[in-house]
Amino acid sequence: MARDEHKMEDDQSKKAWHALDVEEVTAALDVDPKQGLDDNEVEKRRERYGENRLEQGAQRSSLRRFVSQFNNLFIYLLLVAGVVTGLLGEFLDSGVIFGVVLIIAAIGFIQEGRAERALESVQKILSHDARVTRGGKRKKISAEELVPGDIVHLDAGDRVPADLRLVRAKNLQIQEAALTGESTGVEKSTDPVEKDAEIGDRASLAHSGTVVTSGQAIGVVARIGDETEIGRISGMLSEVESLKTPLMRRLDAFTKTLSIAIVALAAITFAVGTFLWGREWGEMFFAAVSIAVAAIPEGLPAVMTVTLAIGVERMAKRNAIIRKLPAVETLGAVTTICADKTGTLTRNEMTAKTVRTARTEIEVEGVGYEPEGGFTIDGEEADLSEHPDVLEMLRIGLLCNDAELTKKDDSWQPEGDPMEAALIVLAHKAEFDNAEATKENPRTDAIPFASERRYMATLHHDHEGNHFVYVKGAPERLLEMCSKEQHGDELRDLDPERWQAWADEIAERGQRLLAAARKDVGEMSELTEKEVERDLVFLGFFGLIDPARDEAIRSVGICHDAGIGVKMITGDHAKTAAAVARALGIANTERVLTGRELENIDDDDLPRHASEVDVFARASPEHKLRLVKALQSQNEIVAMTGDGVNDAPALKRADIGIAMGQKGTEAAREASAMVLADDNFASIERAVEEGRVVYDNLRKSILFLLPTNFAQAFIIVLAILLGLVLPVTPVQILWVNMVTAVTLGIAFAWEKAEGDLMARAPHPTNEPLLTPFVIWRTVFVGLLLLCGAGALFFLEQRDPDTDLELARTLAVNALVLGQVFYLLNTRSFRAPAYTISGLTGNPVVLIAIGAIVVLQLLLTYAPFMNVLFDTAPLDVRHWMLCIAVGLGVFVLVEAEKALQRQGLLPFARNSNDRPAGQEGRRIAGSERVGDAESDGRKSETGGQHSDKGGR
Repeated sequence: MARDEHKMEDDQSKKAWHALDVEEVTAALDVDPKQGLDDNEVEKRRERYGENRLEQGAQRSSLRRFVSQFNNLFIYLLLVAGVVTGLLGEFLDSGVIFGVVLIIAAIGFIQEGRAERALESVQKILSHDARVTRGGKRKKISAEELVPGDIVHLDAGDRVPADLRLVRAKNLQIQEAALTGESTGVEKSTDPVEKDAEIGDRASLAHSGTVVTSGQAIGVVARIGDETEIGRISGMLSEVESLKTPLMRRLDAFTKTLSIAIVALAAITFAVGTFLWGREWGEMFFAAVSIAVAAIPEGLPAVMTVTLAIGVERMAKRNAIIRKLPAVETLGAVTTICADKTGTLTRNEMTAKTVRTARTEIEVEGVGYEPEGGFTIDGEEADLSEHPDVLEMLRIGLLCNDAELTKKDDSWQPEGDPMEAALIVLAHKAEFDNAEATKENPRTDAIPFASERRYMATLHHDHEGNHFVYVKGAPERLLEMCSKEQHGDELRDLDPERWQAWADEIAERGQRLLAAARKDVGEMSELTEKEVERDLVFLGFFGLIDPARDEAIRSVGICHDAGIGVKMITGDHAKTAAAVARALGIANTERVLTGRELENIDDDDLPRHASEVDVFARASPEHKLRLVKALQSQNEIVAMTGDGVNDAPALKRADIGIAMGQKGTEAAREASAMVLADDNFASIERAVEEGRVVYDNLRKSILFLLPTNFAQAFIIVLAILLGLVLPVTPVQILWVNMVTAVTLGIAFAWEKAEGDLMARAPHPTNEPLLTPFVIWRTVFVGLLLLCGAGALFFLEQRDPDTDLELARTLAVNALVLGQVFYLLNTRSFRAPAYTISGLTGNPVVLIAIGAIVVLQLLLTYAPFMNVLFDTAPLDVRHWMLCIAVGLGVFVLVEAEKALQRQGLLPFARNSNDRPAGQEGRRIAGSERVGDAESDGRKSETGGQHSDKGGR
């Protein structure tokens, strides 16, 4: 029977295996843990459930993916321009246009291929082999051969091959970072947990793709393939739709508007010339084609690609690796950053911050594994020699410890459990020396930490014949094992309630707790659990936390000033998440939503909660995906960080997914648009700033290129309407379009930030490329170029001795030199260009001007260019006239900018004027209304959540 049919009949995959005890699990799966399944039963179950692998959905072929890159109106316009140019007999220019089209298509093809490899990357983290018991014999098989009910053996270093319900576990710890994002190993046991426990709390399950860091276990296969937790995430990834970037949406709208305008203008000109003036339709057809060629900004794709590529290069120097070019600009539009806690906002270095004894609480200074920092009590420096109970606690933390701390390349590197490493650092801050402490109190025996015991104990002796036991572990466990507490130099009866109140207070700060205890014993050489688990003396608590990065705290503040909201989504506990959020300065930390609470919020209410709450804890893949969709439905542009396979669906759905380069999985990186080389939140803030620079530079490029197209198109229109000869030919128009774009236009890619970019709000994502300001400037400068070049052409034509070729060459050079001077104007939106920095601040601009001067001299004086483009040499007088046109453009545009600065041109306002902070964020958000509906955001909110209920 087909696999899908059996899945419908079978409800095994939907059982809450973590909530059943071992006997119920083995009975439900009909297996004896000692014997395993026999070969006949394995075959039956394989036929019923299929193989233990992830099924890949249907993928487009490479050819279809490549052809789909041409399904774009802008590409259609370029193809039409290329065909038309070929029909005009200018095959060289036609080839250039087709070359540009192929480059654009190739870039899109490569980027799409990378995105589709995200699913393949999930496969790579799955185990290839498994050790099982079948028919009473242990054997090694391919992980794909596993079936539900198989008995699997796990050892340290193994990758779990399927979702297993543990039936036996010894000191088992599993790193579940691929699923939960938390890098600390999780203790596992065979005891059932609550049915609605979060993924990170399902201690009785070992999930496929996770790694055993210590201990041993035996588990029964509960789910395989697509039914595993990682398989479910893979299915979500294949279903998630990637949204178009804001730039691509604006470019689509710009292309449609431009196309309609070009077609309308060409049609009107054709109709007027044919029906009003009675000219030959063939002549008017080619005139209409000339207008289209003039109006299409052929160089814009090249300019955009170079500008984005330079942005990529600059971001790479700031530890932000861009995988998809349009993402560069998207960063500049981000309104909300959803960041993972561990390692991104925090250091991923456990640090002891509190030492609590019966008499006092001591705060510890310093962060990370650098053994630097002092001790304070109520803000005053503490002398630990006056606190022998504290010194004894630090000695226990140092000696009852299996971790190591070594210095490598001027940095301290831990080996072993991060919390144990933090205790070594703590002891070093008090000037303990490992070697000396071990020499004075050698270890005789030890009971290693085990999840069922929840403590570690070591037996020591000194050189005076005294023997004693040191114990550290879970506070509630050690309180059960103690009868006394150390109170300064004396022992008192244990007061568990008081200690529990202190524990709750420290936990409220987001700190994880370890307790320390000791016991004097008679001479012995072997430590037993019976001896350890009674009559201990309780010394106190260590409070440890993964501290917030200093640079992340600064960056969160900068983001808030820039009108960007920062939300923390983590798999950690709510109290820890809230404490770290407060340390970071995240706006709303009074309320924390947990994954379980999110489950109870319906899709209609979720957008409101997602906007109001800034801290989310114990979040699963569905929760992250739902939150991204909910924020997008509120017209937010969302950046999402992540490192595990669990993050991949949300990374793919976000407007810009940001994966971790150091601790991130390949699946997360493939689903993302950007990778952080240093896993640091501060790099996101710097990348957002660079994204805003890129957006400004793109706008400057468009502001620069469009007036030339306007002037060229209308100079032809006017000539036809007035019954005059064309001042420039289509081939000359192509020359001007391409050379000004590839020389002058790309110079903007190297422009630096104009003003304090992070002091203004994000630009509205529904702001079109053709804003009122852009339209005004295009018409204004276009008319200046039109009048300048047209006047020179018609004045020169009045001389009967002047050749048509010379007059056209004069017009072409006037257009180009007008663009050269206008380039200087456009380097800033409003600041004056007649300053030293305005004229020379960007060396690439000077190089570009030099390059176009050389090209124009070549066009004007090279014989082969004269033949190809119908040009003629100019004399000094002609060049002076061209320079005069350029100077006129420069002066008049500077006058217009001066009026802007005085507020006399209200229609010339642009997004650079938007206020900063939360007010600017509110304005930007209101201007995005309607944008969400345009890309289907609202209709998809919560779609994955609905699916979850049926899983």
